[in-house]
Amino acid sequence: MQTILIRNATLVNEGKIYGADVLIKNGFIEKIDTNAIAMPADVVIDATGKYLLPGIIDDQVHFREPGLTHKGELYTEAKAAVAGGCTTYMEMPNTVPSATNYELLEQKYARAAEVSLANYSFYMGTTNTNLDELLKVDETNVCGVKIFMGSSTGDMLVDDPIALENIFSQVKTIITTHCEFDPLVKENAAKFKAEYGDNLTAKHHPLIRSREACYLSSSFAVNLAKKYNTRLHILHISTKEELDLFENNKPLSEKRITAEACVHHLWFSDVDYETKGNYIKWNPAVKTAEDRDAIWKAVNDGRIDVIATDHAPHTIAEKEQAYINAPSGGPLIQHSLQAMIECSLQGKITLENVVQKMCHNPAILFDIDRRGFIREGFWADLVLVDMNKPETVAKDNILYKCGWSPFEGYTFKASIDTTIVSGHLTYQHGIFNETKKGNRLRFNR
Repeated sequence: MQTILIRNATLVNEGKIYGADVLIKNGFIEKIDTNAIAMPADVVIDATGKYLLPGIIDDQVHFREPGLTHKGELYTEAKAAVAGGCTTYMEMPNTVPSATNYELLEQKYARAAEVSLANYSFYMGTTNTNLDELLKVDETNVCGVKIFMGSSTGDMLVDDPIALENIFSQVKTIITTHCEFDPLVKENAAKFKAEYGDNLTAKHHPLIRSREACYLSSSFAVNLAKKYNTRLHILHISTKEELDLFENNKPLSEKRITAEACVHHLWFSDVDYETKGNYIKWNPAVKTAEDRDAIWKAVNDGRIDVIATDHAPHTIAEKEQAYINAPSGGPLIQHSLQAMIECSLQGKITLENVVQKMCHNPAILFDIDRRGFIREGFWADLVLVDMNKPETVAKDNILYKCGWSPFEGYTFKASIDTTIVSGHLTYQHGIFNETKKGNRLRFNR
């Protein structure tokens, strides 16, 4: 592999911002020095004026392969991820067929090895009846198990109380959950449909997929986890009420129950349905500005441990259907780092904490082997950010297969200059080097 020397970078790492050179050799960070590194390298990058961050680790994406590849593919979405500074992703099982047994799961790993420019791992999916498959999971090379405790894209709802008790009591690896109480969502949907009929729009979405439905399910999951000492990670928190379920009084490595916030719940609020409509229709729903502000507070005080995307593309044609038929989800991974840097420039979060929540904490939370930090001996997953080069999101620079973004028309003040994946210079100045693919994650469990 090429040796790469990054000169004069401003590192953002482990709570500090400082100048240093970084030498990469054989895929790993060989040397970090606040003085100039006087060693030869195949590639030398002058990073003067640019910020060097660990590559983003996104713990929740839906890349749609197999079976839903008209929306996205492992190749296209991983390519968009790399262009956005995301070097590592963990992908969800609600594909077609769903990854609910080891054979199907390993088929996804094999496909990623062929086409994914970013590092990858895949969750094993749960059903009401596949406990035996869940117990086969080798937690050293599978990121975790995913439970849909609320129905979303696909048909993977786990709603049998006995099945949930068995999963929470017997599965030893990390369990991630989508929490919405499905009976209440269905009751709300029937009520609103009866009242509004064809006049239902996206603005009704947070009332149908209500805050009560979120809290009922999240609190149930937390109670189960406490009962069995389960390692639980609740995804995409969307309400202020749920935040009281989480603690900030111990180090992340000692927490048994953790939580994630997503970019869309930190950026949008229910007033945006007026202009964005179905394009910001997600499950759980984007809710009020008060909820958004409370989630930001929890991100900053440590109750929320991770910021991710829930990247979930659908086609424009699908999104432009009437609200009742339009699917939930949207593409975010190409712009997640830019969006959070923008929020740091607005004073909502420090740049050091952006790195903590998007790089360090996912690595700690999932026990990822030697990633998520700029450290000697760690894999060289790095992103170089130009803080002085604005970029406007437009059709001609969106890399998602679906061809759209909820950020279209927005101008970010910073842009992604270079992305290095496992020591390979994968993306630089808008150009990809696809001669090497990303690696399968390993976990120190």
